[in-house]
Amino acid sequence: MATRRDFLHKTLGAGAASLIGAPLVGLAPARAQALQPPPDIFDAQALDLEFWIKPRTLTVTRPQSGEKASVLYWKDGELIDSAYQQLCHLLRDVNGKSTAPMDPKLLETLWGAQAFVARYGIESPIEILSGYRTPASNQRLREQGIPAARQSLHLEGKAADIRIANLNEEVVGGLIKSFQQGGVGFYYRGGPRGGWIHADTGLKRTWKG
Repeated sequence: MATRRDFLHKTLGAGAASLIGAPLVGLAPARAQALQPPPDIFDAQALDLEFWIKPRTLTVTRPQSGEKASVLYWKDGELIDSAYQQLCHLLRDVNGKSTAPMDPKLLETLWGAQAFVARYGIESPIEILSGYRTPASNQRLREQGIPAARQSLHLEGKAADIRIANLNEEVVGGLIKSFQQGGVGFYYRGGPRGGWIHADTGLKRTWKG
């Protein structure tokens, strides 16, 4: 089994390894792009089998509702139904007050990002800005000029807009892109809260908004 040091140097490179423990908010683009997560992380069980068979807990926060939760949703190779239902509620359309089944593959993407960076001392909840959206909520966003595709995968429970504290857009987006599990949108914004990353389980594609 690869050691932590071996894993860092083989998958991130010596230069990027020095960045993983440092604060990543506001990194200059050139340095932020130096941090390259391992490719095909979901297919890399051979690198670290223990990482992939341990129970999976997803810690999320919803700024709109003020909710925070840490949910053990996968254990012994199985999805825990009650925990899955709880996560669907947490990723609900807060404005439309509606819950829908979320794609379990999306939960794996969120967990993978959180668990990967936690190995290197960055333990932050996934901040969910948007999960499931009703058609009415999606249209409302479009009318307000907020980026929202007419046929958004948010409508199908297959997308989430997220942040991770102390990680900028390039780092979070680069990590999720490395999973090769769907689409990744980079949304850059100024201000103290910064931008966000759109992650979905649709076709593999990347864009900036």
